[in-house]
Amino acid sequence: QVQLVESGGGVVQTGGSLRLSCAASGVTLAMGWLRQAPGKEREFVAGISWTGTNKFYADSVKGRFTISRDNDKRTLYLQMNSLKPEDTAVYFCAASGKVNFRGPADFNSWGRGTQVTVSS
Repeated sequence: QVQLVESGGGVVQTGGSLRLSCAASGVTLAMGWLRQAPGKEREFVAGISWTGTNKFYADSVKGRFTISRDNDKRTLYLQMNSLKPEDTAVYFCAASGKVNFRGPADFNSWGRGTQVTVSS
């Protein structure tokens, strides 16, 4: 099973930006990001197909977050702009065994997460 390691989290003020990275130990197909805030269930943030052609976002982050990948580097990214306090959460990278992203239910590998804190 592929190992996923997230990085890039931190503390940022409202309106600021962060870029998360996820390094994979091997070849991955469709991937994505999820997040979990304290006291809440883990929720889908963004997904991307193996080729990077198709991208999907939760309504709460559309227009502010951008998912991308570099398959040569085996790295997934999440550019987060215009951050809000409600974006505060642990962000997890995930991978599926499918070429095309169909939904978070396809994910079968997850990283340990990186904390993102947005101060007001």
